[in-house]
Amino acid sequence: MSQKSEKQTYPGGFQSIVELMEKRMDPMVYAKGEALPPLDADLSAFKSRIIDPSAPELKSSRSTFARKYRELAKEFSGQPALLHLHGLLIANLRRKGQPEQTAALFSRLWAEEAAFLLDHLDTRWLVSAVTTFGDHGLTPGTRQLGQALSVMFGMMKLYETERLYSGHAPDQAFAPKDRSAKTLAMQMDAYSLTGGGLDVNLLGGLWQQAENEPVLRPLAQRLLELLVEDDKTVFRRLRTMRQKRLKILKKKGVRHPSGRRSCVVDVPVDLIKPADQVQTWGTVTLAKAPLAQIAAFAAYHLDLGAHQVLIYLDAPDGAAEQFLSLNPKVRVIPCDDTYWAAQKKPRMKAHQMRQAWVATQAYQHAKVDWLAHLDIDEFLLPPDNGPNAMQALLGTASPSDAALHLPPAEMLAGSQGDELFKLLPDYGTVDPFPAEDVYPNFGTSLPHGFVSHRSGKNIARTGLDSIRLGIHEMLYDGRVITNRRHPTGAFVGHAHATSWAAFRDKLDFRLNRGSYRKSDDEKLQLSDILGFMQQESGEDGLRQFFSEVCEATPELTQALDNHGLLLRRRLDLNTKIARHFGPLPDGSGELW
Repeated sequence: MSQKSEKQTYPGGFQSIVELMEKRMDPMVYAKGEALPPLDADLSAFKSRIIDPSAPELKSSRSTFARKYRELAKEFSGQPALLHLHGLLIANLRRKGQPEQTAALFSRLWAEEAAFLLDHLDTRWLVSAVTTFGDHGLTPGTRQLGQALSVMFGMMKLYETERLYSGHAPDQAFAPKDRSAKTLAMQMDAYSLTGGGLDVNLLGGLWQQAENEPVLRPLAQRLLELLVEDDKTVFRRLRTMRQKRLKILKKKGVRHPSGRRSCVVDVPVDLIKPADQVQTWGTVTLAKAPLAQIAAFAAYHLDLGAHQVLIYLDAPDGAAEQFLSLNPKVRVIPCDDTYWAAQKKPRMKAHQMRQAWVATQAYQHAKVDWLAHLDIDEFLLPPDNGPNAMQALLGTASPSDAALHLPPAEMLAGSQGDELFKLLPDYGTVDPFPAEDVYPNFGTSLPHGFVSHRSGKNIARTGLDSIRLGIHEMLYDGRVITNRRHPTGAFVGHAHATSWAAFRDKLDFRLNRGSYRKSDDEKLQLSDILGFMQQESGEDGLRQFFSEVCEATPELTQALDNHGLLLRRRLDLNTKIARHFGPLPDGSGELW
């Protein structure tokens, strides 16, 4: 035996694995007069006939069919013959060369007698049945679902068998301290007890697949129900471990889903203005974009009543600085070598870290009562566009609120000039939200329908000590601040993917270093979906995804509107640029 073979789990590799598998699939031999029932057999007769364990109808036959027939007759002794027939069909379908009606007859049994079979068969036979559908279902969808369930139950049988030798009972969860390594085999990340969604996505995805397969649905959903009800599965054990872990974190003051500690920060009385006083507010942004886009962002918020717009230029541009500074309410800070040399830290490599740094510096020296940390493609959307809309919004804050939190509204590509935004399902009017109605091909895997962030942004009350202004969170002494208000009807509009060209141009960066990059969580993520579409169909696949999820097509806008998820807000950016800055200089770039 070679040294390589000694290191393999299966000496001989996959050639030997396939050979072993095929040895188990030799055709079943029938003696003269032996046969399976025809496809149009009367199934009611099989339900009324009771199985004799001695199988006298076979007489002295020694065929492999007769051997299996007698074996199953003993197992189903005294029970309806339909159960025996079901077992015979599965036994034949596990081998090559089965009679031609076998698969169709098996499917017919489940199409016509699912309730009877579910009432009389034990779980072992139900798993065998779903595995058989994986190999011999009559439609691609049935085979796909059957194969997925077969792999899941097969792997469960393997790891639960190994667990029998662990010394732990099947319903006994491991203690969190027993973890022996950080990673799994093949360098996979371990499931996150506090935030992992692999179990929910796996089970929920299978349940939804079953909804579309009428023949297999009763069997598949019964098995999934039995799985989540059983207290001796990995799903129940992981749930128990998660609950224990969350109790430990709660005792330590950790309540935020990210695993960070959270807190309520006190708001000093001197920061609270009387209701009749103006609430001043501003924005802070680290920008690296064409002048036209920066000017549009600044002009929009100036028109909304901003008292100060702070623009930190990540790529210093003298001409842009000069133009933007024409408006006295705009302050431009070029983040050049001189700027970074004066900071307590050198320039960070990750742009997200630079964003948080400049926002925090702006917060510490703020000249306004409230400060919103926004990206250059984000726009505050108060409940209405009136001249006092932001004052009214800030007026909803209670004296104990450290911030207002605005959920995201994602702009639909191609709606510029009459801007349309989609909202997260949490803010719709239809409950439950059928994602597949809005996104037919991607609703199951991307149920929220967003390609940009879903965390929203904060308008932070200034003047608090030890504050760090992150991208999506406001932190006190490293802890996430939770006393923030969620005003009704207010959003932060995100012009994230305004065209196919813009989406495709930024895709590689976003996948590798930006907002699409894969996190440590196991659940299916946007990067997985995009990678799959690109691998399967190349650019056409990516374009198909963009068209269904991001474009303001009549189908998408109507579906969003039907579910209360469409927001109309005209930005009128060109008019506002002219009003607050005058004509843009040549070479300012495109607005979108």
